[in-house]
Amino acid sequence: MRFTLNGKRVSVEAPPMKRLLDVLREDFGLTGTKEGCGEGECGACTVLVNGEALCSCLTPLSHVAGRKVTTIEGVRDPLQGRFVAEGGAQCGICTPGMILMSLALGKSPSLQTAREGLAGNLCRCTGYTAILRSVARKRKERS
Repeated sequence: MRFTLNGKRVSVEAPPMKRLLDVLREDFGLTGTKEGCGEGECGACTVLVNGEALCSCLTPLSHVAGRKVTTIEGVRDPLQGRFVAEGGAQCGICTPGMILMSLALGKSPSLQTAREGLAGNLCRCTGYTAILRSVARKRKERS
């Protein structure tokens, strides 16, 4: 199976129905993508596929053939620093998924769009206020 991973063309020999989450972690050693629930309910495993946020625990490898996959390891965005500065990152399990989902919302999401867009990403540490503040700060600085 061939696809682009964090800007590089890659090929992997794996069953087409193997979860993308497992391919990323086991075959490519990209452990920034976390498994939270394994059922698509928590968003910890969120990655971008052609710019669209998807739960990698529900995405079969065959779905990404010929596509562009971005994991947290492939992201270089000021939003990452803002999550740290605003206290939006604590234990770190949800943070990669939160950041990738935030990026999928576009350059200037409204606070309401951020609330709605991040509703599927669960956090048990921060209470969401700091996360939303991080995304809102991103919006203000890019305006």
